[in-house]
Amino acid sequence: FEEPEAPGSRSFFTEIIASISDIKFARDGRYILSRDYMTLKLWDINMDSGPVATFQVHEYLRPKLCDLYENDSIFDKFECCLSGDGLRVATGSYSNLFRVFGCAPGSTEATTLEASKNPMRRQVQTPSRPSRSLSSITRVVRRGAENPGVDANGNAFDFTTKLLHLAWHPTENSIACAAANSLYMYYA
Repeated sequence: FEEPEAPGSRSFFTEIIASISDIKFARDGRYILSRDYMTLKLWDINMDSGPVATFQVHEYLRPKLCDLYENDSIFDKFECCLSGDGLRVATGSYSNLFRVFGCAPGSTEATTLEASKNPMRRQVQTPSRPSRSLSSITRVVRRGAENPGVDANGNAFDFTTKLLHLAWHPTENSIACAAANSLYMYYA
């Protein structure tokens, strides 16, 4: 399984950001979720021509690849996970944030949550479209549309705090996230 590279899009960083840092099978065994530095990709094992869905996670960081290379952040290995029902995928990001995307056909769900003891302090509803929240502590953002270095609330990203590990419960709508030395549980 390989996604063809767009002609003329190769740069010094192409191989680094395209390297897969995690991969998971969906519960039904038909789909595979992969995570590279910039995206989550959902693959159908019966279709090797390309992913059936691509979710932009760090596209806003593309102009900052030189800085990320210099501070070694470009080598961070973010994990990914799928919900037990196969309708959502999730992955971590910087500033102890994690992203949840709907992967059902036609879904536009894209939610960003903060792994924090007090997640409400950064919750602001983005007015771009109605909320499709997983819980009372979510906020909706447009897929891959954040400003460079700034999250959906206008806060600067903190590249020293990152949410690298997360797991979706196989039968319940719960996600466990590890940020630094803390474990956070989210239930919807």
